[in-house]
Amino acid sequence: MTMNMSKRSYKIEILEKISQLTTAGFGLVAALAWNDAIQALFKKIFGDASALTAKFAYAALITVLVVLITLKIGDMVDKVKGGQEGK
Repeated sequence: MTMNMSKRSYKIEILEKISQLTTAGFGLVAALAWNDAIQALFKKIFGDASALTAKFAYAALITVLVVLITLKIGDMVDKVKGGQEGK
């Protein structure tokens, strides 16, 4: 019986990892799609003549947004964890 549980736990762990990798893959596809869209927008705003300026502006804006979003998500996780600890 212990052997059966061990195999079951192993199968569950494999499924969890596959699920995590699949989700990460879909997230990457979505990020690349948004990346193309935002780059096209910057190209339309700044034009081809200032491609280098547009790329640096794009990189700076995305970096700031990612940092702010990451901080916000961290705050949300902390709130949820705090709410669960009290139960």
